[in-house]
Amino acid sequence: MTFDELGLSEKVLQAVAASGYTTPTPIQAQAIPHALAGRDVLGIAQTGTGKTAAFTLPMLSRLESGRARARMPRTLILEPTRELAAQVEESFVKYGANHKVNVALLIGGVSFADQEAKIMRGADVLIATPGRLLDFSERGKLLLTGIEILVIDEADRMLDMGFIPDIERICKLVPFTRQTLFFSATMPPEITRLTEQFLHNPARIEVAKAATTASTITQGLVASHGGGQKRETLRQLLRGAEGLKNAIIFCNRKSDVAIVYKSLQKHGFPVGALHGDMDQRARMASLDAFKNGAIDLLVCSDVAARGLDIPDVSHVFNFDVPTHAEDYVHRIGRTGRAGRSGTAYSIITRSDQRYIDDIEKLIARKIDWFGPALVDLPPAEPGSEDEHPRGRGRRERNERPARGREREGRERAPRPAPVEAVEPVEAIAAPAPREERAPRQQEPRQQEARQDTRPERRSEAPRSDNRGGRDARRVDARPEGRTDRNERRPRHRDDDDVPVVGLGDHVPSFLLRPVVLKPIKVSAEAEADTEE
Repeated sequence: MTFDELGLSEKVLQAVAASGYTTPTPIQAQAIPHALAGRDVLGIAQTGTGKTAAFTLPMLSRLESGRARARMPRTLILEPTRELAAQVEESFVKYGANHKVNVALLIGGVSFADQEAKIMRGADVLIATPGRLLDFSERGKLLLTGIEILVIDEADRMLDMGFIPDIERICKLVPFTRQTLFFSATMPPEITRLTEQFLHNPARIEVAKAATTASTITQGLVASHGGGQKRETLRQLLRGAEGLKNAIIFCNRKSDVAIVYKSLQKHGFPVGALHGDMDQRARMASLDAFKNGAIDLLVCSDVAARGLDIPDVSHVFNFDVPTHAEDYVHRIGRTGRAGRSGTAYSIITRSDQRYIDDIEKLIARKIDWFGPALVDLPPAEPGSEDEHPRGRGRRERNERPARGREREGRERAPRPAPVEAVEPVEAIAAPAPREERAPRQQEPRQQEARQDTRPERRSEAPRSDNRGGRDARRVDARPEGRTDRNERRPRHRDDDDVPVVGLGDHVPSFLLRPVVLKPIKVSAEAEADTEE
């Protein structure tokens, strides 16, 4: 079967022929006719089988008629990562060379202003990650009521990254009469529930068994200890690998990506790094350098495990064994693409055996050992980094570092045992009788009897008063008449026996003001009455 038999438009066929493709892959041959007919499609295929072209080509054929309006895109493609979204954009640029199609990319790490300008001009194709898409929708910058085709790509990766609630919200914002194209490499129960909810009588296309590896990939396990010896094992594999052209090295943690990257760079390997904490410009620069051959090795996390189309990768190295068996299938799927042969090695420590068992159970085959097996690996030397995988010199939690003179090779002098006082035997046998204390006399404490023996402290430097602007000396001495905190203040004093008349010495100022009496005007009748 050729592309001419699939029903694609003439412009699309010319672009496909210019790209050098003549025969469609199985997923393309089965999905494109249903997509052109406007039917929902559920595609299940392993990575590297051409799923991107399976929805890109029919979308271009259907977009030849019609025009997009401002803030109302015609089609929407959801991708889990920025790299996948940028890769789909490249596919539209390549296959849509003969079309006047406006493509907008909404991903994180790029300014809102540039993306908003593309949306306002009208986008025929909108490629977005769920988070940035919802940001535009909540701000009122984007309307999804004009969506004709909805594509959900790498749905199982969406599940792993926690995007399923966002996908459900987006599906409720698009029209009910849309066409939905749903692609996934695996079908866990959550993905099955999602397809039953948002797909209407889909055409189920399964060209390969879910979670299977390509037969063109040679797989092998390499036993090693942890820490620095594990990095040395990786370097030996890179130096001795047969036919190594370029390689992707996967780590489980972002911190391990940085450690392995610096280690390989230190030993002279042309290497780059790629993980989720890098900004978008640095991530795309590393990916472009690897594609163009500027660097031969790319150390990355699982952000590059799915969907990235780098067709000519000769080797894949799992520096860390993935904790999820499905991730192993996607990682080694970066090599052996488009019928080419590839090699995948996984470095295994003693703590990784359970993950290998899950992987072999998933892919339904045993992976051969490259070199001695894990059970034949000699034990690690005492004090090596295998005991502390995070680095040499790491102490235990309860271990305290040496201080002062307690260094290596020096022993602390033992302390002499304390000399205990020895009492006579008679005193121990017959203790002295306890003396009776005299009753305590309750005498009033006089303030004058207490004397403060502490010296008065005064600061010699003058201190500026912020309120009055005058210099004042700080006096720290205790004010006269204040008692100590632990001493009891007497309830009655001699000075308190004198009765206080009126307000005493504390008369308010307004009471001391003189009172001016105004003369009273008396009428003539009142004066006459007074004289009588």
